[in-house]
Amino acid sequence: MKDRLVTLIGGGGFLGRYVAQELFAAGARIRIAQPRPRDAWFLKPLGGLGQAQFAAADVRKPDSLARALQGSDAVVNLAGVLAGDFEGIHADGARNVAEAAAAAGVTSLVHVSAIGADPASPSGYGRSKGEGEAAVRKAFPDAVIVRPSILFGREDQFVNRFAGMIASMPLAVPVLRGEAKFQPVYVVDVARAIVQALGDPAAHAGRLYTLGGPDVISMAELFKWIGGAIGRDVPFVDLPDAIGGVVPFLPFAPITLDQWRMLEADNVVPPTGVGFEAFGIVPAPLASVAPSWMVRFRKAGRFGKTRAAA
Repeated sequence: MKDRLVTLIGGGGFLGRYVAQELFAAGARIRIAQPRPRDAWFLKPLGGLGQAQFAAADVRKPDSLARALQGSDAVVNLAGVLAGDFEGIHADGARNVAEAAAAAGVTSLVHVSAIGADPASPSGYGRSKGEGEAAVRKAFPDAVIVRPSILFGREDQFVNRFAGMIASMPLAVPVLRGEAKFQPVYVVDVARAIVQALGDPAAHAGRLYTLGGPDVISMAELFKWIGGAIGRDVPFVDLPDAIGGVVPFLPFAPITLDQWRMLEADNVVPPTGVGFEAFGIVPAPLASVAPSWMVRFRKAGRFGKTRAAA
């Protein structure tokens, strides 16, 4: 990857910042392309002099992509939203990125999708992700598609969000769809896999990789683990669907209606899926890294005690 120019679409986001750091370490030059480049300026001092550049681009505007991808050797499409314009960003936007990459003569394209991507999904997120994958395959057949499970890391909006909720609940913690299963995956491991895929297009071109962590855990088990990690000894109450289905409509709800629909299916690596083994990466379990940053949710901070999950 040394001296190659890699454009990261949405590189200032959660996963993008880790992909950028892996590329910096590999000696690549990176171009962060997103609607507000200033939001990614924090990445500049993490690389060497002249190693990072920035461009304004919106995946819904093909002309902006054509400018942003000029001269690129490789592209990673990290653009995604958990609410809002699913079709414009995940489906049409994915098509626009793939077409722009092909027109620019890019040699490697990695498209970040998600487990649950399916044009027939009941959720707008899953449906648009599935449509986006099909569009990418049509426009850039050699693209590598990466489907991670729920990402966790220091700045995540999954484990940290639930930890904050559990820390603030005085009497009991409601659990939505407690039986839904996940395979949380460390963001650093996913970033390393993406960079490896970019660095060896001959080995990875046209492949689909489903990336999950070493542990399959239910929502109820996850809540209990988080409670133990931050030392919160409160009861967890599983809400029946008849009640839980109303929660997304309440003010300040922890999930949206679309996310509620996504919980109808498990977010795990299928038995036939190809994952981290293709890259020689042993994924880190949640329990081995998360406690180091979740300490801030303990009542006494780093002096607080953890407890075993019930």
